[in-house]
Amino acid sequence: MREIYLDNAATTRVLPEVADIMHKVMLEDYGNPSSLHSKGFAAEGYVREARKQIASSLKASEKEIIFTSGGTESNNMALLCGADAKKRSGRHIITTRIEHASVYQPILRLADLGYEVTFLEVDHNGVVSPETLRNALRDDTILVSIMAVNNEIGSVMPIAELAEVAHSFKKDILFHTDAIQGYGKIPIIPRRMGIDLMSVSGHKLHGPKGSGFLYIRDKLAIKPLLYGGGQQRDLRSGTENVPAIAGFGVAVQHFFADADEYRERMFRCKERFVTEMETVPGAHVNGIFAEENLPLAMRIRKTAPHIVSVSFDGIRSEVLLHALAEKGIYVSSGSACSSNHPAISGTLSAIGVAKELLDSTLRFSFCTTTTEEEIAIAADALRELVPVLSKYRRS
Repeated sequence: MREIYLDNAATTRVLPEVADIMHKVMLEDYGNPSSLHSKGFAAEGYVREARKQIASSLKASEKEIIFTSGGTESNNMALLCGADAKKRSGRHIITTRIEHASVYQPILRLADLGYEVTFLEVDHNGVVSPETLRNALRDDTILVSIMAVNNEIGSVMPIAELAEVAHSFKKDILFHTDAIQGYGKIPIIPRRMGIDLMSVSGHKLHGPKGSGFLYIRDKLAIKPLLYGGGQQRDLRSGTENVPAIAGFGVAVQHFFADADEYRERMFRCKERFVTEMETVPGAHVNGIFAEENLPLAMRIRKTAPHIVSVSFDGIRSEVLLHALAEKGIYVSSGSACSSNHPAISGTLSAIGVAKELLDSTLRFSFCTTTTEEEIAIAADALRELVPVLSKYRRS
């Protein structure tokens, strides 16, 4: 049975080149990058090269890149350390109602510590308007955290405009963006866009799990989340995970060599899939600006290229997910990270998805190797399964 993997927003398969470099580092160049001998120097070289590749992809300085264990650590460091750095200026934080749990939970922790939090509403496409942010800003606002791309529906936030609103109101407000689903999928240049802190995870871009980084704008002073041996300019102590960092660097180098082509390929897959969904009974695609009088291709290009959210009348998402898996087609019922604490999606509720569809929604997500043939096969499977499963719809 052919495998069709359409859950790339959860994780991607590492590139062969990534696996190769990690294998080499683990078995040959296995030194500690802090060691003062040739093995240590070789390991340090991999870290330096990966940092160079990532900085180049963002047109950033290499010293602005701090390696972490992934997106969750990056988000926690940005929020907890960022709020602590600015606490003398105020204790008001702004975020949205559709953030990932690795943003939402640290912010709830900050609320427990006495910070006041404003949660911004989004429109039915999952977008926060600059005006909504402007109306929420206060003299004691110290931190704004708004994701670049939503992990469930693929909405793209106007990050540059939002950051401009925040910094125009008060220059020293920290603007953080969770770019875990955005890095590589949409153009991001932190300096030009007014981003002070940005979180990224390696395994969303064909790099290894356990890799990530936090972009920290030059001259921004924050205290570390982890204390110890003082690695990475005292901002993130602990021996660097050299195999994962080296693999991440190779993945970044590979992707950004042809980033525009990869994005266009995913956009074509998305357009094909959304078009196919029009022929599936009871299927509703979420967050693609359906109300705007624009061609489908133009509406889709207002969203991220790799994520499609579809609700199906009367069919539990878990039932349809397993039916597709039996055919070798792998998708998700939402954020993979929420599977440990299943609940109704806050994102779907926030964009106004009908109550009866909240647990009838699947996420289909693509990568650089997804083909239109795979899209067609998945659509055929849905056309076959949905009418059958809908016969057992809930009353």
